[in-house]
Amino acid sequence: MKVNKVSLFFLPVKMRVPLKFGAQVMEQVVCARTKVTLEDVDGTVSEGWGETPLSVPWVWPSSLDYFEREDLMKDFCIQLAKVLPSTGLSGHPMETGYDFIEGPLHDMLDTVNADRAESASMPHLAALVCFSLFDIAIHDAFAKAKGVGVYDLYTKDWMIRDLSQFFGDSKFEGKYPADYLVKPESKKLPVWHLVGGLDPISKDELTGNEPDDGYPVLLRDWIRADGLNCLKIKLRGNDAEWDYARLVAVGHICEEESVNWLTTDFNCTVMDVEYVNTILDRLRDEEPLTYQRILYVEQPFPYDLEANPIDVHSLSARKPLFMDESAHDWRFVKMGRDLGWTGVALKTCKTLTGALLSLCWAKDHGMTLMVQDLTNPMLAQIPHVLLAAHAGTIMGVESNGMQFYPAASAPEEAVHPGLYRRRNGVLDWSTLGTNGFGYCEEKIERELPEPVPDTM
Repeated sequence: MKVNKVSLFFLPVKMRVPLKFGAQVMEQVVCARTKVTLEDVDGTVSEGWGETPLSVPWVWPSSLDYFEREDLMKDFCIQLAKVLPSTGLSGHPMETGYDFIEGPLHDMLDTVNADRAESASMPHLAALVCFSLFDIAIHDAFAKAKGVGVYDLYTKDWMIRDLSQFFGDSKFEGKYPADYLVKPESKKLPVWHLVGGLDPISKDELTGNEPDDGYPVLLRDWIRADGLNCLKIKLRGNDAEWDYARLVAVGHICEEESVNWLTTDFNCTVMDVEYVNTILDRLRDEEPLTYQRILYVEQPFPYDLEANPIDVHSLSARKPLFMDESAHDWRFVKMGRDLGWTGVALKTCKTLTGALLSLCWAKDHGMTLMVQDLTNPMLAQIPHVLLAAHAGTIMGVESNGMQFYPAASAPEEAVHPGLYRRRNGVLDWSTLGTNGFGYCEEKIERELPEPVPDTM
């Protein structure tokens, strides 16, 4: 099947509380949504949907103006919507997605950056995020055309190429993504809550400007309301005393509220492994219960592994160390493993095709997995949770859209309540349909804006 038609929509979302990524504070986001129509040789058509938040601070840390970066990403999405029907690529979504990423996407990014200074160039990660919604929609439409769920597609019955043709490695001959996926026994997943760097964790941190909208504000209230058992702590990465004090404070709350699991996110700002090692060792000696609760450490170091090939074996000897922003594709996962990283945090926003290839390579090489959030609202939440359900993660899935903009997903929540509210520490995806991603979009009463001109 090949792409016949693409429609693109931009949905602005305002955050109820700010979210800090590195040095940037985010108070709003634009979600890009697409409807892609596929057509086969017989003229049969099928429609699929995909969506991704264009999370500018995460994909493109820079001193450039926020809205300049956002506008460039929106323009790139528009160009993708125009180009996709003309590529002539056809076949299984894994194959078309891979071929587009390896060829046209690189060419388009080079064109965008041709007249821009290196310091102002759009990064590859931003291009992947812009393409991800179209890639997700193509997987959805293809599965609907075949009358199956998306995660039924990744076997030799549907794919022409085996994994050896993606990895260029004969050890993968006769192997397909389905060989590395799990069949979920339950339609519930443990869920992680994000403790943002600006989130108040005690009453003396309240400023009086917090929203009064019926949702919790303080960490204890979130834990009690949602039955949370897993907390991801955003740290600064350049202020060791603050980071240590934050870990200790959250750890004490965990002890009092019977929360079992923590992970640490140093926001990619650390340049020296000893910064993290020293904090962990101090926790081990002074706060052993908090140290024991840390299940893994997430991406303390800069995105670009090639420019920053930091040997991290001493850190991963203390705690499992997961790549996130650095894991653009399986090649970077391979590079990370050589440097001492032990796990990969997958994200659908880096394309589902790329996430599945990284999953397969990582599992084959003994690395463990998580699925991390991009504060996914609305339709973006569904492929995100399904990836975690089929990946076999170390512990459930991170999901924090209900913390930062719960009202944005109200139409979707009305159809899939268990996916947009965390109850008893889990997400429940049992309401999803059996074709494609199971969005049941015909039941979701959302009024979309007009499609972007020239993408209708």
